[in-house]
Amino acid sequence: MVSFRSAPIRSTHDSGIDIDRGVFVALSVIGVWAASLTILLTTDVNSMPLFVKIAAIALQTFLYTGLFITAHDAMHGAVSPSDRKLNDFIGSVALRVYALFSLKEMIRTHWQHHAHPASESDPDFHDGQHKNFFAWYSYFMVRYWSWTRIFGLVAIFHIAHRLFHIPEANLTLFWAIPSILSSVQLFFFGTFLPHREPVGGYQNESRSQSTSWSPLWSFLSCYHFGYHLEHHERPDLAWWQLPELHQRRLEEEHSA
Repeated sequence: MVSFRSAPIRSTHDSGIDIDRGVFVALSVIGVWAASLTILLTTDVNSMPLFVKIAAIALQTFLYTGLFITAHDAMHGAVSPSDRKLNDFIGSVALRVYALFSLKEMIRTHWQHHAHPASESDPDFHDGQHKNFFAWYSYFMVRYWSWTRIFGLVAIFHIAHRLFHIPEANLTLFWAIPSILSSVQLFFFGTFLPHREPVGGYQNESRSQSTSWSPLWSFLSCYHFGYHLEHHERPDLAWWQLPELHQRRLEEEHSA
């Protein structure tokens, strides 16, 4: 299992995380994704109205994003702070079913991001010249992708189709497309918006900023990943704890 001895996070002893709840939330996200995908892969897409297909793709995109957010919590030991083996196992499962990523490798690059946010040493940052969304997203994807994963995902697609007789249309609509769209969602709300340089320059050490959206819209946009300044300040907190920290920060700013 992955060692967290050198992880750049604060102690979880004062984080207030309910360990049982953290595991429950993580397993719920994975379980709902698996159940939804199973249903959609066995549904006759030809009988589905267009708006239902679009809604199903949107739902699966959101659930795929939830897989990565769950794995992201595991990278910080926030899924189960008292049981790192369980934490690592859940994070590994979430990353593997998301896109065959390795938890150990993702932890390494994510630590670099937290240690050097929005800089040339940050693996999530742009190339220093092309700062627009599309160029930055392309650069971001190239740095994280690999031919091994691409071949692996293509193999899974064909095995599911030929061995388990799942229609290609179902696999494309509810497995391939949502996983790609979720990468756009994660990048836009978790990297581009919070870490792009503001007009007046970066204002804090984490070189990040948070959205001002309500908890509901923050959840629907990207599981509160938009509360990014809070995440960098307290990376030991799980995604579902960020709204409380965000609200507390706003109250402190208003009372100052």
